[in-house]
Amino acid sequence: MRYLSTSIFLSISILFSKVASAQILTNEDSLAAGLQKKDLNSTYSSGYGESVIQYNLRSKLANANLTRNVLFIGHRFSNKVNFFSEWELEDAKIEGGEAGGELAIEQMFIKFDLNSNNYISAGLIIPRIGIINENHLPTTFNSNARPVLETILIPSTWREIGVCYYGNSKKVAGLNYSLGIFNGLNAASFSSGKGIRGGRFEGRDATMSNIAVTGSVLYYYQNFRIQASTYLGGSNGISNTEADSLKLKNGLFGTPVSLSEFNIQYTKNNFSLKLLGAALLIPDAFAINRAFNNNTPQEAYGTYAEVSYNIAPLIKMNDLKQLIIFTRYEYINLNAKIASNGIENKVFEKMYLFAGLVYKPIRGVSIKFDYMFARTGQQNEAIINPTNTPFYRNNSQLNLGLGYSF
Repeated sequence: MRYLSTSIFLSISILFSKVASAQILTNEDSLAAGLQKKDLNSTYSSGYGESVIQYNLRSKLANANLTRNVLFIGHRFSNKVNFFSEWELEDAKIEGGEAGGELAIEQMFIKFDLNSNNYISAGLIIPRIGIINENHLPTTFNSNARPVLETILIPSTWREIGVCYYGNSKKVAGLNYSLGIFNGLNAASFSSGKGIRGGRFEGRDATMSNIAVTGSVLYYYQNFRIQASTYLGGSNGISNTEADSLKLKNGLFGTPVSLSEFNIQYTKNNFSLKLLGAALLIPDAFAINRAFNNNTPQEAYGTYAEVSYNIAPLIKMNDLKQLIIFTRYEYINLNAKIASNGIENKVFEKMYLFAGLVYKPIRGVSIKFDYMFARTGQQNEAIINPTNTPFYRNNSQLNLGLGYSF
């Protein structure tokens, strides 16, 4: 109850906040910001994608992959009603009946503008939580891969079916908020190494027998962007009979999950700093493990810090070009607290260090090179390794990639 009451308090607190206009980088951003005012009943296209070559310094093996290609289609029905959709193809192709790429709808919703300060979105929506989930264009983050914390602990790209209200304060400049209601999660698909990531429905056969609420406070002050957000939802949408047989709580917030994060971004001249911390709480992990034997953690948390600097002015490059040096440190503990019927595995306590260069010859194009060093805790020897693969606590990798958005 301590975890549930804390999450409810955070969620209620976030009711008193508001949402900011996104940075205008693409036609999608322009339509979302209400800048497409001239042509009613018009359709707009946009997109982004990325590819990467990776060289593993331990195995001495390299691979190349077209990570994703995304096409945006939007439509302006009127001055106040707009349609948004994104279709994503991962890993270049789909494998019939086998593990491979994924073709998915990343988002699909209708935006209803109430006035210049408030709007409602309804459909398949990406909630505002973390930095990357809502702003995941490859030209907006520095490494070839998205931050690990915001891929696993905060699942990216996290989208669910629901309704979300956004607004910005008239009295406090730069203060924004959001509040949303979505379908819940599926606890049967939680795991020790990926937390709640596998429990997302992403718009497919989602249960509304349990629900989730999300909220965020976002504040722009001088060179700072400060955000706090939270998620509280049920993860058991099964029938009363089945829930009783599995000894799980059901209902709107049955078998609750909470995920909260806080981040600060600071940008001045050519310098940028990002800090983020997040915590995941699953108080009924014992009951979930008993029902599904999936070793769900009771608590997980993580943090990262990144600094970057655009050195292009120092070497007299064209004003439109950027050459960014950066480094990022990440720490994630996906087994911070386990239930008494769970199995502790220190391999899910991870540290990552990234360092690299990003060259932006023109707006919308990024050429990236980075080095990644990863270190994990010691593997639990009691866990069976069916492939008998050697386990190494340290690994490193070189990455060369290309990202674009338009």
